[in-house]
Amino acid sequence: MYLILFDCDGTLVDSQETILHGLEVGFAAAGLPMPGRREALAIVGLSLERAFAQLVGPEHQDKVLQMAAAYRASKRERRELGLDFDPLYPGAREVVERLGARSDVLLGLATGKARRGVAHLLQVHDLEGRFITIQTADTSPSKPHPDMILRAVAETGAELDRTVMIGDTSFDMQMARAAGAHAIGVTWGYHDGDLLAAAGADLIIDTFAALESALASQLGWAMEKA
Repeated sequence: MYLILFDCDGTLVDSQETILHGLEVGFAAAGLPMPGRREALAIVGLSLERAFAQLVGPEHQDKVLQMAAAYRASKRERRELGLDFDPLYPGAREVVERLGARSDVLLGLATGKARRGVAHLLQVHDLEGRFITIQTADTSPSKPHPDMILRAVAETGAELDRTVMIGDTSFDMQMARAAGAHAIGVTWGYHDGDLLAAAGADLIIDTFAALESALASQLGWAMEKA
């Protein structure tokens, strides 16, 4: 079996606006100025505390837990009000459905989101039951630590040389390299192609339409097999 792991934010869903709102809430709670959009989005993919720690620098580490708590509280409130909606990127659903229909493929998620956030995403996009393994920041160290991939492999019985991480950030690529898995970078998220290449991406694609051929090239499988 092949194990295909997807990142969420910036890979499956375009979450930049809801993430920026949450970051703004966190910075406001700490009385700190919000960084610029590019700098703020560069941390997407890290666990929440690590993301805030990186953004505020060493002089404000004491405010990180407060900021993360404010972010989470805002997320919960907005979801209850139906305000947090992150659209799927074009082609994402179709690729997930085609890969999921293959008899030789297992699908999974490896994300810096909390399990609650993943559950919300799967529910609103009617993707529940599509992913056999879901690894989140609730049970693993922040990317680029390889724990999420190693847990997914252990849960599914897959082999690392038949496991691929698909993500939009250097953290995803570094995580895959550290675990010994394949890494495919996507350029429609939060890190550009140069960063993905420098972080160890085996292949880099610009659209979901190119993913299946990239997987076939990387893994040597037959695209038509189901």
